[in-house]
Amino acid sequence: MKLLRSFCMALTMYSRLPAPRVAWREENMAYAMCFFPVIGGVIGLLMFLLLALGELLSLGRTLMAAFLTVLPLAVTGGIHMDGFCDVADARASHAPREKKLEIMKDPHAGAFAVIACGAYLLVNFGLWHEVPLSGSSMRVLALSPVLSRGLSALAVVSFRGARRDGLLATFRSASDVRVVRIVSGLWITAAACVMLWRAPLAGGAAVVAAGASFLHYRIMAYREFGGATGDLAGYFVQVCELAVLGAVMLAERIGGLL
Repeated sequence: MKLLRSFCMALTMYSRLPAPRVAWREENMAYAMCFFPVIGGVIGLLMFLLLALGELLSLGRTLMAAFLTVLPLAVTGGIHMDGFCDVADARASHAPREKKLEIMKDPHAGAFAVIACGAYLLVNFGLWHEVPLSGSSMRVLALSPVLSRGLSALAVVSFRGARRDGLLATFRSASDVRVVRIVSGLWITAAACVMLWRAPLAGGAAVVAAGASFLHYRIMAYREFGGATGDLAGYFVQVCELAVLGAVMLAERIGGLL
């Protein structure tokens, strides 16, 4: 039952997927991060269903790119994009560390958050318009949400926290650190191995891009904020998935020239 409650906690916190509501207690959060990548798996499955529907209805490439851009936001309710926008506001302020942390807690969106969100969605849409929507590359991209969430879960229990309170601090203190690290490592390894197996060039590019995003997350979070926060975790998920999408697109272009 504890595993089931943690599973439901992960779904209700980080997605709009239907799940029974469970009490907000630490015991129910112990293994929640272990199930975080499951939401990525659902997003990947929905990508294939969306592409199948698009082919059935003969939908154009532009409309499909728009749907694929919006799909993760619809599944997650935009929780990670909210973190991305808060971090964009804080970083653009060039303020001292303490002020940046205050800016991220402000529920109001600043001008830089709006600009960053618009730029992100525009680039994401453009990349989906350029990348092949079939074959091995699409299989790699369907695993991208799993890989990003596996890495994010690992960071939750491994990175130093910037604050003693907040959502990330709550989940970190309640998590069974050893189990979450092991399970997250298994998710990361499985996703990376399947990516490399299905498409060595595109999969390799995706794994490198995800690793580079993770390193950027760690360095930036420690240098600018003193550690990780829930908003920074959301920022990482968004940046990682965009980086993987761009890497796969470039790998396909390079592969076509070889």
